[in-house]
Amino acid sequence: MSKKTIHGKRLFVLDTNVLMHDPTALFHFQEHGVFLPMVVLEELDNHKRGPSEVARNARQASRFLDEMMKGASKEAIDKGLRFPDYNIPEKGAGGRLFFQTHIVPSNLPESLPGDKSDNNILSIAIALQQEHPSKKVTLVSKDINLRIKAAVLGVHAEDYYNDQVLEDVNLLYQGLLELPDDFWERYRKEMDSWHEEGRTFYKITGPDVESWFPNQFISLADDDFLAIVRERKDQQATIELTRDYTRQAVWGIKPRNREQNCALNLLMDPSVDFVTLLGQAGTGKTLLTLAAGLAQTLDENRYTEIIMTRATIPVGDDIGFLPGTEEEKMTPWMGALMDNLEVLTQPGDSGQWGRAATNDLLQKRIRIHSLNFMRGRTFLNKFIIIDEAQNLTPKQMKTLITRAGPGSKVICLGNVAQIDTPYLTETTSGLTYVVDRFKQWAHAGHITLLRGERSRLADHAAEVL
Repeated sequence: MSKKTIHGKRLFVLDTNVLMHDPTALFHFQEHGVFLPMVVLEELDNHKRGPSEVARNARQASRFLDEMMKGASKEAIDKGLRFPDYNIPEKGAGGRLFFQTHIVPSNLPESLPGDKSDNNILSIAIALQQEHPSKKVTLVSKDINLRIKAAVLGVHAEDYYNDQVLEDVNLLYQGLLELPDDFWERYRKEMDSWHEEGRTFYKITGPDVESWFPNQFISLADDDFLAIVRERKDQQATIELTRDYTRQAVWGIKPRNREQNCALNLLMDPSVDFVTLLGQAGTGKTLLTLAAGLAQTLDENRYTEIIMTRATIPVGDDIGFLPGTEEEKMTPWMGALMDNLEVLTQPGDSGQWGRAATNDLLQKRIRIHSLNFMRGRTFLNKFIIIDEAQNLTPKQMKTLITRAGPGSKVICLGNVAQIDTPYLTETTSGLTYVVDRFKQWAHAGHITLLRGERSRLADHAAEVL
């Protein structure tokens, strides 16, 4: 490799999977240098075909590179291309992009032949360390095994962290805040209360209020008090007592704990357009959502139909292609929907005939759609449920949520502890992303369900396994 001047404090060698995960990763290294081995360009070319998210990202990364290369001479490429300014905060920050322009002799141990792509990238990183001892060379990869091999060979390696919403998933917004025991004593003098259309409101002023979010629930640990923040400005907030759904069932379902009651308040509120429900298996996410959707679709006629979709990520081996229409192909993935519909349509006084009639009615008002056919669609007055949302990337979440037209409501359900998508983690999941980004919006609400209510066996398994 010919000796070239490397600008920037550090030099980052990018693996292909970083660009296929986030094409804008090129521009997120601020004033540092970015180095692309030739094998990365080859792998981008190999993965650019097809309709998948990975293929789209590979094509977008190639487009970014093409724009930067336009009009650049060989001499300019050897010196490093400056990152252009696309009006994205971290772009144009002073760093340069370098390409591998010469063959690098393999300096790997004999146990690591250089013909493998990962080993080729490792060899280049080692060569750059030897060429530029004053620079800190870092290999950036989403591949854990490559990072392990790099560490063994003395190459500093890191995961790609820029797309992390939070440093720790435990910092994720919970949606419910427990007030200190002396809260009422401290704020009673500066509190107003009134009744309006059967609802009870309080206006609270004080420094604690500044950290509250719209549609956040607040409660007292040793009291039945539960309220929702309706409006907040600086140190003043208006809160409303929540509706107690334990006394007023929704489609035959009553909440069994405080968090489930919070969830129903969000799901049944027409002023809340976007709801996110997090919780482990058995906390009632799907059951509560379906009950609220059926009540507002069939009883109140607020929505014309329920639309349900989810990421089709298998837990075990893939069972292959499925015959039939879009809805028939999605049916095996919708076991949670069918299981919860059984609970919601249990025969009462109407008997089996009444149950069959109810099932026929529900099938006409519930639609199952695949994520693959969502782009370009607009849903009017629909109750949209996105199940297993933890397996979606932030870009996929954006694509789905922007399908909502006037009068529609979107509900995202998931458990960030059960992610099956490669390269997604608890802190980079699309579900974590939308919870954090929507918490400031007046028409969005979130609650984390903590207690399992499926069965004592399921609860114990979730705890000890």
